[in-house]
Amino acid sequence: MIDRGGVVFGAVFNDNFEVEHKYIETKENIELLRGPKYVQSKIGTSYRQVKDFLESGREVLFSGTPCQIAGLKNYLVKAYSNLLTVDLICHGVPSPYVWQKYIKFRENKAGSEISKITFRNKKMGWKQFSVSFLFKNNTEYNKIYSNDLYMTAFLKNISLRPSCYNCRFKTLNRPSDITLADFWGVQNIFPEIDDDKGASLIFINSQLGEKIYSEILDNIVYKEVDILDAVKYNSAAIKSPLPHINREKFINDINIYTFDKLVNKYCKDRISIKLILEKIMQVTKKD
Repeated sequence: MIDRGGVVFGAVFNDNFEVEHKYIETKENIELLRGPKYVQSKIGTSYRQVKDFLESGREVLFSGTPCQIAGLKNYLVKAYSNLLTVDLICHGVPSPYVWQKYIKFRENKAGSEISKITFRNKKMGWKQFSVSFLFKNNTEYNKIYSNDLYMTAFLKNISLRPSCYNCRFKTLNRPSDITLADFWGVQNIFPEIDDDKGASLIFINSQLGEKIYSEILDNIVYKEVDILDAVKYNSAAIKSPLPHINREKFINDINIYTFDKLVNKYCKDRISIKLILEKIMQVTKKD
């Protein structure tokens, strides 16, 4: 897209480590868009900017959550042949307010401001990724996702936006041209390509998506998979997260407790027997 003189929109960290949508026009700035950001991004004026670029004849790639893609298309009203949309399989988006509280907590713990954040550090592998904070005093916080307070709240569904619990975009009928995701369960379907460095799952949702995908096939290693097999281990594609019973209390008490005490108070519920049985059944079926 950039080689053709196009514009690419995606989620970036700003100077305050808030997440917002921005556009880039050079390969040097691609790094800004890379990596997941587990927080709702600010759309700001990006929809209007997309329309201005499209009306001027520029090609535009816009990436975001499925609801953001749907929002863009509703804003534009009409279809544009020079617009390519890319969404992702979204578990749900945590509240930006919760995220800012966690940032302040980490900075207070380190006694320093943050210089860089990585949500998916793969030093310990793709499946056991870690959350990394680099601070200006040259110290680092690095915890496996299951031991990180923010990711614990995220995976417990206690910090998500209310709309995520009844998401209208949990479907295989995607609003985008292409869907990108982690291929969780790849070890069960294609064990020969599972190197624990990460495998992407790609849905082709439109003729334009198929055209663009066909143009990059010579540059990637790929295998075709039945989409129903793929979503078997990626249920977030079709199922909304269940709201946590303590979500309202968690949000109401966020200014009362420190972040660690807040998470320890409301996120220490036991794993349900039902979930354990479901995991056992998955392994049994595989065997």
